[in-house]
Amino acid sequence: MKEEGLSAEWFRISNADEISSPALLVYPERVKENIRKMIEIAGDVERLRPHVKTHKMPEIIRLQVSHGITRFKCSTIAEAEMTAENGAKDIILAMQPVGPAIERFFSLKKKFPDTKFSCICDTEAIIRQLAEKALKYGAQADIWLDINNGMNRTGIAPDDKAADLYILINSLPMLRAAGLHVYDGHIRDREFSIRKQKSDDAFKPVEALALKLRNKTKHEVGIVAGGSPTFRVHTLREGVECSPGTVLLWDYGYSSGLPDTGFSHSAVLITRVVSKPAEGLLCLDLGHKAIGAEMPHPRISFFDIGEYTAVNHSEEHLVIKTHMADNFKTGDILYGIPWHICPTVDRHDLVYIVENNKVVAVWSVDARKRFITV
Repeated sequence: MKEEGLSAEWFRISNADEISSPALLVYPERVKENIRKMIEIAGDVERLRPHVKTHKMPEIIRLQVSHGITRFKCSTIAEAEMTAENGAKDIILAMQPVGPAIERFFSLKKKFPDTKFSCICDTEAIIRQLAEKALKYGAQADIWLDINNGMNRTGIAPDDKAADLYILINSLPMLRAAGLHVYDGHIRDREFSIRKQKSDDAFKPVEALALKLRNKTKHEVGIVAGGSPTFRVHTLREGVECSPGTVLLWDYGYSSGLPDTGFSHSAVLITRVVSKPAEGLLCLDLGHKAIGAEMPHPRISFFDIGEYTAVNHSEEHLVIKTHMADNFKTGDILYGIPWHICPTVDRHDLVYIVENNKVVAVWSVDARKRFITV
């Protein structure tokens, strides 16, 4: 992989002998670069609602708050609790609460009365359950209607049924319709012009729905849209909040697939050669438990190895075939950028903080837990 940054050796650490592998290294100065880049693209911190799911770390929330960002998006109750504890003022739970999560959502509101919590919904039955709990707790709940504009994962089509559901939210006691939540993560074409055209086409029905609702309700209809792939596209729309997440740490999947973005890798895996079982093979201690493994190979891009073939990937081991195998001996370290950083972070309880090519601290990945206190 081509090295980047002011120093071609930015990713290496001088005290690697002190760090057990596999391990995830995080570089705060590069995280700060990405935060500044994110703000620059958005044009205003008020247009940003970064997603927490990528990093799940209190320190990265605090870094963003120090740059003036106070609105966030989360996938789990634990992420929302961690985010509130570290200075966030406005948090969307971007997962429709079901079962005990509904009660936990209101427990969050009770524990953090100075933080505004809202959630997404796409189902009448859940909306009515939220209304019941809101009355029980005596706490107003802001609801974002979750819109499906092509990804087919969650949400409701932006049609008349969606409009009726939005009106229903406002009609129920203690509920308030905050706006529309639209995630178009399926749009990730390499060419920005193609990505923009597809996003614009998918967004037209959303804009029509928002206009219809404004006319009906005589109130502003907020819109929270996109993730990292369509971040730049949605910043071109007036009045839309943007929710990039991966941009904070960046990964090889997006840096290779979205070359126009300009963010910096700020999380690196280190792994060691634990065996050389046959000619041309290296066995690394980088199993499924250390790197996101839901994508096909290659799941990591190594700085010191070009092309390679994954021969076997199991819980604790990654066996690769490379013509460079003779360059390495058992115990040697390899550095690499994961293809998908979000599930990779979730494999690690702790990350190692690098400043000036040296590990100087450890951060806890607090919100990889399913429960913190709520």
